[in-house]
Amino acid sequence: MLKLRLFHATSRGASEVAPRLAATEACVQRLVEANMQALLGVTFLASEYSTGPVHAGRIDSLGLDKNGAPVVVEYKRGLDPGVINQGLFYLNWLVDHRSEFEHLVRDQLGATAAAQVLWSGPRLICVAGDYTRYDLHAVREHRRSIDLVRYRFFGADLFGLETLATAAGLSVQNGAERRSKADRSVPAGNQRIAELAAAIDEVLMGLGDGITKVQRKQYSAYRRLQNFASVCPPQRTKVHVYLSLDPAQVDLVPGFTRNVTGVGHHGTGDLEVRLRSEKDLERAQDLFRASYATA
Repeated sequence: MLKLRLFHATSRGASEVAPRLAATEACVQRLVEANMQALLGVTFLASEYSTGPVHAGRIDSLGLDKNGAPVVVEYKRGLDPGVINQGLFYLNWLVDHRSEFEHLVRDQLGATAAAQVLWSGPRLICVAGDYTRYDLHAVREHRRSIDLVRYRFFGADLFGLETLATAAGLSVQNGAERRSKADRSVPAGNQRIAELAAAIDEVLMGLGDGITKVQRKQYSAYRRLQNFASVCPPQRTKVHVYLSLDPAQVDLVPGFTRNVTGVGHHGTGDLEVRLRSEKDLERAQDLFRASYATA
């Protein structure tokens, strides 16, 4: 059951805006495809993509997330127990047809994007009116990266999304693996920076449920449905973290936070945070939590 209640408040009082399902599945699909970057953090590539005469199916939406991972999006108007299995069928097809997907990426986004597709972390995002408790349990036990997202329309022009369950998939490492990789990425002999990098990782992974860590060569991305933080390999005296916050809404502190909108950098996010000590990490935690909330 949907727990969120939305009210329209005026000087005369508050009136509840009743949630509703879409008239058709296509209504949800059209809205998400037209706004996929804002709603899901995914670049839209194709709609109703044919899997050919053998599989005889059509993938509702194909996209590429900010980390370069292929994304299959499946939609259902209401509750449909078959949505996960259907989506996994198409996701497996996609993994078996990598060159075809890379050709699509090349046509839409260019050769550089096609060469950087992250095949270690393909994703399935289901957008539906609701899910069964068996769906929620199955996702948490699965080895693929799956997000179950519930939608609702409110009134004439409000649209809401709620992530109910996330499976991290194989792209997330356990704590020991994360610490090991962090230790190997720091300059030799700099134990203080190694400890700081490990502490940053623990704080970001501990912000809440449903966090996935995606490892890329130039950065590590931390995401819920979308990226909320990117951490670059530590430098000799500091660690750079990029957050998905609007720098214009943050009181920037020289040497600590910086607006990198339009400035080339590894990872995603327009707010750069430079961490040199545990004290800096403590100062940054409110920013980490705010970015997590936006995702």
